[in-house]
Order: sequence, then C-alpha cells, then structure tokens
Amino acid sequence: MNYHSHPHTFVNQVDIKVQNLERSLAFYQNVIGFQLLEQADNKAFLTADGKTPLLIIEQPEYVIPKQPRKTGLYHFALLLPSRPDLASVLNHLIEIGYPLQGASDHLVSEALYLGDPDGNGIEIYADRPSSLWDWNDKEVVMATKALDADGLLAEGKGLQWAGLPAGTLLGHIHLHVSEMENTKEFYTKGLGFQIVSRYGNQVLFLSTGGYHHHIGLNTWNGVGAQKPAENSVGLKSFSLVLPDEETRKKTIEQLTTIGAAVKKENDIVITHDPSGNQIQLIV
Repeated sequence: MNYHSHPHTFVNQVDIKVQNLERSLAFYQNVIGFQLLEQADNKAFLTADGKTPLLIIEQPEYVIPKQPRKTGLYHFALLLPSRPDLASVLNHLIEIGYPLQGASDHLVSEALYLGDPDGNGIEIYADRPSSLWDWNDKEVVMATKALDADGLLAEGKGLQWAGLPAGTLLGHIHLHVSEMENTKEFYTKGLGFQIVSRYGNQVLFLSTGGYHHHIGLNTWNGVGAQKPAENSVGLKSFSLVLPDEETRKKTIEQLTTIGAAVKKENDIVITHDPSGNQIQLIV
C-alpha cells in the first residue's frame, strides 16, 4: 500500500540549513545519491527522480554550527522502494567508508542512520510489507533490534549502486520537541494525525491511513528545550501534503481553534508546532 499519496497526509519535502553549501552538495550527491535539480545563490534543490524536490539545503547568512540540546530536526527519513535498494546503499557506504550512527531492525522496517557534515540526522530505510506489521488495537508494534547486515548485503549481492532510486520518497520526519501535551494536541487535534505508537512519555509516533509513522516526536533533548537560533544549522521547515483544499481549510480551522498561528503566503499555508518547528501545508 502507498501511504505517501492521496488521500493520506504525508511529508513530501524537508528544508535544512547547512554551514557550507558546496560541502553539503558534495555529500548529498556523492554519499547519499541525490541529483541536483536546481541551484540558486545560497540554496539547492535535490531530487531522486530528476523532477521532484525532496530535500532543500540552504546556507543562511552568518550561519552558525548546529546548537546542542535544542528543538528541531532529529532526522529526516528517505524511504527506498525495496530491500535490495537498501542493501545497495549499505554496500556503497561500506565501500566509501562513511560511518553509520546506527543500523536497526524496527520490525516494520529496516533502517540505516547517519549524519551529514553538519550533524543533521538522516535515516535511510525500506519498509517491510504492511501485511507483516503487527498491531495491538490501534498501535503498531515497533522495536529497535540489531539489523541483519549480512542478510541484507546478501540480498543486494551483485547490485551496483547508482544513487537514490527514482522511487525514493520522504518517508517520515522525526523531531525534537520541548514537551508532549501541547505538541500531541497540535499534531492530533490540529493537523489530524493519529497516534500509532509511543515509548513512555518521551516519544510519540503519528500517521494517517495506518502507516507506521509519518511523524516522530521526542523530548530527548530535554523537556523545556529551546528553539535554535534562526541562523543555526538544522531544520528550516518541512512540508505536509493534504488530500485537498477542503481538508486544508478544515485543518486551518482546527489549528486556529487550538490557538496555533497560521498564515498564508501565496498558495502555501505556514504554521509552527509548539516547539517552533515550521510546517508548510500544501495541496
């Protein structure tokens, strides 16, 4: 099942800030496998299929390094079409000697974790078929187990890495937030997501349409964590695609009802979660 198309609400693009645009371009093209779609001044648009921008990287004026223990990006996650594609990525990273920060079997998916040159977190993953996911009532069963790297590499034996497959999507985004109660209300009552998993009172996973998660939220940087400076490396914004204009109007009403500020710029509606993470609502 495709959880990243109509009628679901899903993440389709992330915009991050970096210290050195050229250094980041080299990383995202040569290590991750993006293609450069467009570059203008201090900003570059990156794609997997040659036409759809999944990632925007930009170098702010007077940029400063990523500030520790702030709200913002934990990681953005690139969803690959298949397990052999993930095997090809793992083999490529091993061949070039790029360090992984983690490699996990989450039951619903298998995932590789790494950081870009500025410390922005990246997950590259492949889903298991949704028919194999286990649910306890309305919550999906997920775990963090060691990845079977040998088994994965065996499945990709003989495959030649050629960058990100054209079918790569923005699978989800995982955010550092400052607290959970208001944040939960914002994403559920405001944006209309459903809670599909939780780890104690520190982590929530939310989705639409029965996906294992389109949004992850955690307070691992501390309850009360502050928003980073505007010119700090990290998340600038991410985009959510809503099913239609009627849904967007309803979402704006819901956000307004809970006290969230909403503004419109051209055809883009912009809001911020309670931790200051900027979200663009598009149709």
